[in-house]
Amino acid sequence: MRYRTLGRTGLDLSVVGFGAIKLPRVSEEQAAAALNRALDLGVNFVDTARAYGDSERKIGLALKERRDEYCLATKTTARDADGAMRDLATSLRELQTDRIDLWQLHNVMDRGLWAQVTQPDGALAAARRARDEGIVDHVGISVHRSLYVMREAILSGEFETVLLLYNPLDEEGVAAHGVLDLARERGLGVIIMKALSGGALASPLNDDERDERHRASGGQWFDPIVRGCLRYVLSHPAVDVVIPGMRSVREVEEDVPVADSPPLTDAEREELIGAIARLKGTYKYKQDCLRCGYCLSACPQEIQIPEVFHAAYAYRHYPETSRGIGLELYRSLEVSPEACIECESCVEVCPAGIPIPERLKEVVELFAGA
Repeated sequence: MRYRTLGRTGLDLSVVGFGAIKLPRVSEEQAAAALNRALDLGVNFVDTARAYGDSERKIGLALKERRDEYCLATKTTARDADGAMRDLATSLRELQTDRIDLWQLHNVMDRGLWAQVTQPDGALAAARRARDEGIVDHVGISVHRSLYVMREAILSGEFETVLLLYNPLDEEGVAAHGVLDLARERGLGVIIMKALSGGALASPLNDDERDERHRASGGQWFDPIVRGCLRYVLSHPAVDVVIPGMRSVREVEEDVPVADSPPLTDAEREELIGAIARLKGTYKYKQDCLRCGYCLSACPQEIQIPEVFHAAYAYRHYPETSRGIGLELYRSLEVSPEACIECESCVEVCPAGIPIPERLKEVVELFAGA
């Protein structure tokens, strides 16, 4: 098991942690088996949240006798200080502990929420108080969608960690827009969620096929797309730990060995992109662009095609309160998709087979009246 120091927290964490978001879907017994197996394999980071159903309770029941063997992270979705402190009290009770190693403000996904949590009586004030009182050791934040909030949180100096969505599709642009690099420059610990795009980035196998692959590999659970995606994430120099959601011993035994794998080579990255392309799926926010960048070198007009699609996906599929993010992204493009000359050089190299010129026209129409 490899370990990395989580930013400036000083915590030495296994590079693969246990994401507990799936635990509400399973029994107490299955949750306990998965959690204990993870710790037995060297995992020492467990991430949950008040919003994850009965996840905290199941962790408390399963690991109360092993509390000193792992770092515990949870989150509050409260936006005011009083609500956050009530959440913290509930988390401590459910987790059967008297301290939280990392307490995070959960899913601060737009400017309005950022303003709420940072006002004098906002949730951030509660996090400061809890840290001063020794109830929590470190304070972090999780952010979806809003690059503005991500940057503001990183630059504020208030947080020691940031939890972000990242995978080979880079669906929220955290790598493409330099957010990961900025976090590293500022000394924040970087924790990655949704490395498998909520489970979409996996081989389309049924249980019998997985069992057959298990037997053929000599008793190892092995999905090349799952392993490839986790290795892809851990290959980024800014990433400290990835927390795939796990709910069974099988998933633990499939995911955790990635911790000992080297970074992806260029050839392995090419192979992974090809495997994802063959899935022919749509991912978070109905995205089908793989953000592989092959089209960029092919376009004579230097249109940032993945960013054009990112803007459109955001505008179409983010919640109404966050749709403005797509418009901001579109207006920030250095070259308008209107510059497309329909040469189709991009189509020839696109692994996903997207009719790019046609899609670019659709995006221009989408934003024409915005």
